[in-house]
Amino acid sequence: MNLHNVKLVYAREMRDQLRDRRTLFLIAVLPLLLYPLLGMSFFQLSQFMRNNASKVLILGEEQLSGSEWLPALFEGDHFAPNWFGSPTEQNALQIVQADTLWPGKVPKGEELDQTARKAIAQGDVQVVLRFPNGFEEQLVAVRESLLNRDDAKQVQFTDDLLQPEIIFISANEKSRIAQLRVDDVLRNWRAEVTRSNLREGNVPISATNPFAIKQNDVSEEQQRHAAVWSKVLPFVLFIWALTGAFYPAIDLCAGEKERGTLETLLVSPAERREIVWGKLLTIMTFSVITALLNLASLGVTAKFVMAQFREIISLPGASALTLPPLNALVWLVVALLPIAAFFSAMCLACAAFARSTKEGQYYLMPLLLVIMPLMMLPLSPGVELTLGNSLIPVTGVVLLLRSVIEGQYWQTVPYLLPVVGVTLGCCLLAIRWAEDQFNRESVLFRESERLDLGRWITHLFRDRADTPTLAQGILCIAVVSIVQFFVNLSLSAREGAGNSFQSLAELLFISQVVCIALPVALMTLLFTRHPARTLLLDHWPRFSHVLAATVLAVLMFPLGQQFAQWVERLYPFSNEVKEQIAGLSGTLQNAPNWWLPLLLMGLLPAVCEEIAFRGFILSGLRHLGHKWWAISISAVAFGMAHFILQQKVSAAAVGLVIGLLAVQTGSLVPCIVFHAIYNSLTVLTSRLAEMLEPGKETHPVLDLILRSDGQGLFQNWVLLACLFGAAAILWWLHRIPYHRTDEEQFQERLDKQFVGA
Repeated sequence: MNLHNVKLVYAREMRDQLRDRRTLFLIAVLPLLLYPLLGMSFFQLSQFMRNNASKVLILGEEQLSGSEWLPALFEGDHFAPNWFGSPTEQNALQIVQADTLWPGKVPKGEELDQTARKAIAQGDVQVVLRFPNGFEEQLVAVRESLLNRDDAKQVQFTDDLLQPEIIFISANEKSRIAQLRVDDVLRNWRAEVTRSNLREGNVPISATNPFAIKQNDVSEEQQRHAAVWSKVLPFVLFIWALTGAFYPAIDLCAGEKERGTLETLLVSPAERREIVWGKLLTIMTFSVITALLNLASLGVTAKFVMAQFREIISLPGASALTLPPLNALVWLVVALLPIAAFFSAMCLACAAFARSTKEGQYYLMPLLLVIMPLMMLPLSPGVELTLGNSLIPVTGVVLLLRSVIEGQYWQTVPYLLPVVGVTLGCCLLAIRWAEDQFNRESVLFRESERLDLGRWITHLFRDRADTPTLAQGILCIAVVSIVQFFVNLSLSAREGAGNSFQSLAELLFISQVVCIALPVALMTLLFTRHPARTLLLDHWPRFSHVLAATVLAVLMFPLGQQFAQWVERLYPFSNEVKEQIAGLSGTLQNAPNWWLPLLLMGLLPAVCEEIAFRGFILSGLRHLGHKWWAISISAVAFGMAHFILQQKVSAAAVGLVIGLLAVQTGSLVPCIVFHAIYNSLTVLTSRLAEMLEPGKETHPVLDLILRSDGQGLFQNWVLLACLFGAAAILWWLHRIPYHRTDEEQFQERLDKQFVGA
């Protein structure tokens, strides 16, 4: 790669973008105006909140006027100031008299509820507070029973009469806030009534409150500030890094297609990779600048807004919140660079696929739907930086950044390497995807076309090919996932599902045949002209291929079990999942015949899942032009079809091996053999492992192969032997010639030309 050409492309794209007023507005002007405008809007809103007190209608006020010992609840047209923390809170509630609102007659019973609901809905009041008849007499009785507690006569109380009623509408935000405020007032007033009764009755006040809880926060003020900023800043920074990368990417790819300037760049002496890197650096530059400008504008605006925020509502610590410390800003900038590179490459690949600027803008929402959960996950309570979480793209960076901002430097050291490795790996994959998009003329110069549903359906049936298209392969993944989701949701609602072997057999049959095999079979018959070729069943496999699949399944099983245990250590099972797995194992042991579990757990998933994921889906994905891309995507789809998270990861890893087996042998039979043996070994070894439990009779042969110390299922020498044996068979499979699709042949010729150049 010629760096001089990359520099020229970068300079050209930067000049073009800086000449675009829309880009300058998005990058420089919008961040400087957005947050101050939001702050001004907040000030206006705060003025509105201050000047608009909630109106409270009081019914039965006379119930509190006959006893002088009762603390005053009202003072004029407000509640008494004793029940509030500040005059601002007192002025937030205004009392409305019933004669003012309902001059004629005050409704009662059900009519009161309907009339109050109507008054709240119309905004006349926000809350109706009603004291029931006899409320004062009950208060007096309670007080006298305490003062004269030695008398033989005991007073019987009715709790219903001691309940003032707050009528409000929870669906109305103002009504709900007013209800919370009135509820606080009544609680404070009730506490004072209780204290008054206790004092008059010569009972220590501590009798009703024998102990108090002392809150001792040992964190320093700077740590509390850092904890607040560590949750806000990474999220805001990365969102703007994605937004700042997306729109320049659309303009540099789809925009140039519309302007007709992309052809000029492609015929230049610069290679496609150099063009991609020049555009990528341009997009990354705008992404970083946009994120930093937004960060600076947000910090300055927040400093002034938080002070006003504290005056309006009670937010502990909000008044003391200051700008983030300087070291936090430094770590943000360090983390921003790889994330901006990752987002820029993703946006560039999507933009290269778009036919026009309008179409490219539609791709922003799918990108956000994929990336937003990864950024939102660290905000969930209890999610901390662990080895398992550090391996999740974007999430690991946010968690690492949060820990560093909070000052937990030494705790982040063990996870630094996994986070950096995963982030760089994602960057390289995204850049490789972008380069691949630019190497495809069919992608760069797709013509815009109007969707005609009738012609499109006719095209699907009339122009069917021997194997499914790439879009049909992806559609199959979506169809299987959706069917699985709704069917499993309905099955989980069945009472006693999976508790008996018959019920478990029904669930497995439905989940495999109805959710996976049936949709794929229908799509194969509808969308392909040669179903047998689509499903890799148009010829018998060689005996050596079947034998290799058999031996490979036996050798891969111990490695797969070890990998599954490693995944379980990273992402431990919850107690609920452990109970489900134990229940499933117990149900399988109660099978009427020994071969039924092997049929249900071994053969049935092998046939159904291989037809779907290595048959239809892999055949469609191979039109990508890259064998390994097709194998990887089908493996991920295969893993996602499993129910438990830990199973998904392990199954995806096994799916890579079966995918390679399908491509190299050109037949589905070795895949089914591999899958059936692998699953059957899972059932068999679970029974053998139970024979090695402590306290049971020892088996010398099993002790030689299996472990009983809970540190793993197989002995280390078995794992080592299987590793070398499986590697040898996989290398042999990789070396044998296989049938290539037209797209794969074309891509290989392109790659050879690229290597030659």
